[in-house]
Amino acid sequence: MRKIILMSAVSLEGFFEGPEREIDWHLVDDELHQHFNDKTRAMSGFLEGRVTYELMAGVWPTADADPAVGGPMAEFAGIWRDMPKYVYSRTMQQADLGWNSTLVRDVVPAEVAALKAAPGGDLALSGADLTASFLRHDLVDAYHIYVHPVRIGRGRPLFPPTPAPVPLRLEGTRTFGNGVVQLRYGRP
Repeated sequence: MRKIILMSAVSLEGFFEGPEREIDWHLVDDELHQHFNDKTRAMSGFLEGRVTYELMAGVWPTADADPAVGGPMAEFAGIWRDMPKYVYSRTMQQADLGWNSTLVRDVVPAEVAALKAAPGGDLALSGADLTASFLRHDLVDAYHIYVHPVRIGRGRPLFPPTPAPVPLRLEGTRTFGNGVVQLRYGRP
């Protein structure tokens, strides 16, 4: 069965974006970008909220057409365009989507279970609001968190408050040359 894997970058304090939605503090170099490419290429889809989808759609559909963009960034453009995307939004219309994208209105556990039961690789989850919905329904199977070596002081935390501790099992770590540390956790 496929897994839902939360993949997100955070600051040392656990913020995924600054107070004005800034992400310019992300330290994505060729090594880290190639790692993302290798991981996402093996997956079967992206689960994205509207904001994340719009951010991605503003860059990746044509990034590899820019002669200044090469290497892992150009490679990711093709991966993103070709990968099935499930965009969760109550305000978008299917006509607003492109690039192998399907509009989904709500996080319905039975629908997510059917998606997980389909053949193929794991599914990458991103977007804080969507993540919060998946967490409320206990639908996240694994966490791949990329801690960037920066304190941004304030911003939006990746994880919403929980009524009780949620135990996880450390499955691995990786340190990249730019100081980013990947933490991989799964269910106990």
